[in-house]
Amino acid sequence: MNIKNLIVIVLFILGKQIVSFSQSDTITTPTDSIDISLSEAVVKGLERNYQIKISQKDVEIAQNNDAWGRAGRLPNINFSLNQNNRYDDTPAQTGDGRTQSNTNTLTPAVNLNWTLFNGFAIQTTKRNLEELRKISEESMQVQIENTILSIVLGYYDISLQQEKLKVLMDIMTLSQDRYAYVQSRKELGSAVTFDVLQVKDAFLRDSSNYILQKLNLDNAIRNFNKLMADTSYIVYNPTDEFKAALTEFSYKDIKDAMYSNNKTLKLQYLNQSLLENNIKLEKSSLYPSLSLNAGVDNLNRRYGIVGETSNTTSSYGAFAGVSLNYTIFNGWNRRKNIQNAQIEKEIGELQIKDLELSLNNQLLAIFDLYNARKQLYRVADENVKSQQLNLEIAKDKFNSGAINSFNYRDIQVSYIYASFDKLEAIYYLIASYNDLLRLTGGIIANY
Repeated sequence: MNIKNLIVIVLFILGKQIVSFSQSDTITTPTDSIDISLSEAVVKGLERNYQIKISQKDVEIAQNNDAWGRAGRLPNINFSLNQNNRYDDTPAQTGDGRTQSNTNTLTPAVNLNWTLFNGFAIQTTKRNLEELRKISEESMQVQIENTILSIVLGYYDISLQQEKLKVLMDIMTLSQDRYAYVQSRKELGSAVTFDVLQVKDAFLRDSSNYILQKLNLDNAIRNFNKLMADTSYIVYNPTDEFKAALTEFSYKDIKDAMYSNNKTLKLQYLNQSLLENNIKLEKSSLYPSLSLNAGVDNLNRRYGIVGETSNTTSSYGAFAGVSLNYTIFNGWNRRKNIQNAQIEKEIGELQIKDLELSLNNQLLAIFDLYNARKQLYRVADENVKSQQLNLEIAKDKFNSGAINSFNYRDIQVSYIYASFDKLEAIYYLIASYNDLLRLTGGIIANY
């Protein structure tokens, strides 16, 4: 065996090792590998997501605050206990001496303070607490929507990288077969070293592309691990089919759904209710406030001259009364506070109009993008079919010598690009579809 044939054999074995490495090894050694459906991923991600857990705690706080006691309707009852000790040294009433005495008092008391009326501020405060609870709940819904969207995109990103890997694997296998075929022809004298080097270069390039794509897949899995809040590296294998949803939407229908169900818009409406309630809250300062004060106490007193027997007395008392307060003038601050609250309400109305305009523009852009991506998908699908047929024909022509290695390689590259275009068209179509669902408030119900 001559030295040239030995080099070729070594290169061929090296190529097989590259394929073996790319098929079996990963950049990070996984601790587990599981199959998972999209619905399972959504459930798991929502259960583990820390931002959602934080939002749930915020909702619990808002629910605790939504009570009449927080609004000020219920009375305040306080218990107090005072104990005092006193020593006196005074001149005696008769004679030249002095009198020393000790006085000890113990006074337990219970006091009640109850605001009976404060210009309807209590009722308005309670409505504000209800609105704040609803805002917390809607904010959690927004967080859930965003989390679902991230999980869906992360899930299908793994599928996208897996499908790309399959394409590159197929091309690498073809390059390996072509390399072996040209080598056999060279040994028979019908091919030259230049031909061998060309197919070897294509095979090594395909092997490198495969390894890099494997890294892309590992990165997609790692990103999905973060979405799942996994503490270790787990290889997820999506079981849902990687396909495009060619759903037909009516712009009028999705626009109506957006105005009715968009969570961000609902939040703005709830904030506007708070601003309207704040006007009523400021106006409550124009009314007098009436409060009830009541209580009972017990005075226990012990008094005695030093060196003599002490006397102990005990008395009980109770009181009740009402207090009426009204601010006659405070530098027109009440009027200005009301005016400021009205201006803030007007600002809120402008913000709603601006948000509606922004959402409508965003919806139209996503709607047009979704329809455009459907067309791009159809074009890419047809292109893949053509390129696949072209590749099969080119393989036969190359084996028969009708085309050279350069022509065959060009057709291979065209097939790779066409396949990647189709796969990316599917992914972006899925992304646009879910953007529409999120914008119209239907993504939670869909998953």
